[in-house]
Amino acid sequence: MTNLTISVDADVLRRARIRALQRNESVNAYLAEVLRQYADAPDASMVFAAAAQIAQAGSQGAQPRPVRSWTRDELHRG
Repeated sequence: MTNLTISVDADVLRRARIRALQRNESVNAYLAEVLRQYADAPDASMVFAAAAQIAQAGSQGAQPRPVRSWTRDELHRG
């Protein structure tokens, strides 16, 4: 296993730690799973769908539900 160092706003990290405690998980485990999903995703739209499914499953204590995926154009609309 390799360590990864990232920079995160202190308030964001505090809120993430609180949420992780509520979900009985660690911020590290959550980010590792999201990163795995990101690495395994066939395209960018699947990355967002996978992250949303992980978040839904943890907050609802249920299996992930299908999540709408976005096109590249939708993601970059300003």
